[in-house]
Amino acid sequence: MPSKPVVIVGASMGGLRTAEALRRFAYTGPITVIGAESWAPYNRPPLSKEVLANHVSHEAVAFEQRAATSDVNWLLATRATALNIEHNTVTDEFGAVHEYSALVIATGLRPKRLNLPNGDLAGRQVLRDLDDAISLRTKLVPGSKVVIAGSGFVGSEVAATAIKLGCQVSVVGRDSHPMLRPLGNELAAEMQRRHKEHGVNFFMHRSVVDLVGESEVAAVILDDGQTLECDVFIEAVGSSPNVEWLSGNQIDTTDGVLVNSAMQALKFSGDALQNVFAIGDVARFTNPTFDSVARRVEHWNIPTETAKRAASVIAAMQGGGVYWPVTVDSQFKPVPSFWSDQYDVHLLAFGLPALADRSELVAGEIGGDCVFESYRDDKLIGACGIGMRSIVQNYRAKFA
Repeated sequence: MPSKPVVIVGASMGGLRTAEALRRFAYTGPITVIGAESWAPYNRPPLSKEVLANHVSHEAVAFEQRAATSDVNWLLATRATALNIEHNTVTDEFGAVHEYSALVIATGLRPKRLNLPNGDLAGRQVLRDLDDAISLRTKLVPGSKVVIAGSGFVGSEVAATAIKLGCQVSVVGRDSHPMLRPLGNELAAEMQRRHKEHGVNFFMHRSVVDLVGESEVAAVILDDGQTLECDVFIEAVGSSPNVEWLSGNQIDTTDGVLVNSAMQALKFSGDALQNVFAIGDVARFTNPTFDSVARRVEHWNIPTETAKRAASVIAAMQGGGVYWPVTVDSQFKPVPSFWSDQYDVHLLAFGLPALADRSELVAGEIGGDCVFESYRDDKLIGACGIGMRSIVQNYRAKFA
């Protein structure tokens, strides 16, 4: 067992699951986790749902720390700033240099921000981490006028939560319906109808082009000239991978970190770095269940699945893999899954419905609980349901 630790950069769910899996696969050497946030690992998805609707705290979302990882060295509130693959080192913002026997990149994503003429006004909100949620929760008071730029899952979930809290909510989105790509036209239109029933105003096929206010945002201007007054302005327009600290190593970071089936980082040349891995939202990989295109998948189960994959390979390479037979060359085919709670609606999906060219209602009725199958070139690639959980769960096996 090497004396240098496995270093995991990123202390959210993916980092924690990697440490846990390393122990499970019989790696007994040292582990160091470097995380930019001051919080111990916690669950992010509830931040836009039930946690935001109640008292936002670390205790509400913190993951349980298991005995197997009690000896992990956690370096929180510490941002990694540079990687040197020749010397097998990571340098942090304080100048400390961390040697590694294997490196796991789990730095995830950060929210994109709109580039606006008056973008220096205060009061612009995003929602990615716990500090964002704590800040936003103080502003979602009854009667507040909330404008959300972005109609994806985060924007839609925050809209539902803000309505529950008594806010007046407007959603500005570029597509014809919210959550259009992952849900398909018919299901997305139905979700928009349900949001409208709860009082959400939609401005679709629109975008925010400017902000109004003296020191803080008081209104937004849309591309058609409309002005929407707001007390709270939330940007939910997507995310960018945190890969800047990897520069200078010829790692393919075109969109996240390109990896092979073992989660080993690839150079632009196509060569794999034997002891550098990437997992979670930042990893771009091929899933042969669907096609040969490498893509990042931002679904809730992917950090866990990729963490287990990387940890198993690291353990095997470092002498602790006798209990786990996977090889570096074996196929990696995780089944993507996502869920979303909005009002009393529970959405659950398996596969990659965002790749579909058509969807088909196969169970239930569109106005109630229902299930849609998603197809691309007549091949089933995803399924999503409102309710009907037992039926939707059956699709997991179809993509395994």
